[in-house]
Amino acid sequence: MSRFLPPLGTLRAFEAAGRHLSFTRAAEELSVTQAAISHQIRALEERLGVTLFKRQNRNLLLTDAGQAYLPSVREAFEALERATERLVKHDSQGALMASVLPSFAAKWLVPRLGRFRDQHPEIDVRLSTDHNLVDFARTEFDVAIRYAQGAQSGLEAVKLMTEDVFPVCSPRLLRGPRPLKKPADLQYHTLLHDDFRVDWRLWLMAAGVKGVDPTRGPTFTDSGMVLQAAAEGQGVALARSVLASEDLASGRLVKPFDVSLPADWAYYLVYPPASRDSPKIVAFRDWLLKEAQDMAAANPSIRAGD
Repeated sequence: MSRFLPPLGTLRAFEAAGRHLSFTRAAEELSVTQAAISHQIRALEERLGVTLFKRQNRNLLLTDAGQAYLPSVREAFEALERATERLVKHDSQGALMASVLPSFAAKWLVPRLGRFRDQHPEIDVRLSTDHNLVDFARTEFDVAIRYAQGAQSGLEAVKLMTEDVFPVCSPRLLRGPRPLKKPADLQYHTLLHDDFRVDWRLWLMAAGVKGVDPTRGPTFTDSGMVLQAAAEGQGVALARSVLASEDLASGRLVKPFDVSLPADWAYYLVYPPASRDSPKIVAFRDWLLKEAQDMAAANPSIRAGD
């Protein structure tokens, strides 16, 4: 096909000139000079070996060959325009496929997602919960939200927020025969664990507590589950302030001590660099950043991304 297809610029000049029957008006439409249009038409005629226009009484007319050729050229440009419009609309509307950590989805994202739908009803967010790294080249995901110290190699990473870590428990544990009043009282209570990078050993050292075994107690593979167990009074959990914020605000969980540790890790939105200007990704990224900033402004234990 490339052996016969003329340069796109010459076809665009021909289509505009044929539609207007004027080199001057074609030049105005395409924001070029009349001489440039004349040059493009001459190059096209030489490429095709036919004459496309003729002048008669100072009027520009199409030859028989030009009249036969123009509808096909115009149809081709209209088809290109329709295809481009569909592509742009698909990229700015429709579904946004997001891979999200289960705990972050349940405790933070899903409760806020209605606000995104209100602002962007043309974008349907489809969430899939997973801990694994996303291979964007082999999956349909547009973005992922991960808890890390940075992005994996080759990906764009937008830091959303980081947080503090501290013990939380059910309000019931502040009462009873062994009430939690000071960190040393943890020796009388079950410690709940998840696979988070800051463990009980580090927190107990920071609080100056001795005589408490930091390894005892059940372990959960998901941070949301460990918060659920704590809310039900099964023990004391080390909470991440972003995930625990709603439970603390509702009173389902309480923070019995003032000692907190800053987390070295942060929540990141990641996606391929080639997608950074995708309208639906830009909309989702900007909304996430605004939500993170609003949360950080109201909660000193949470810091918005840089």
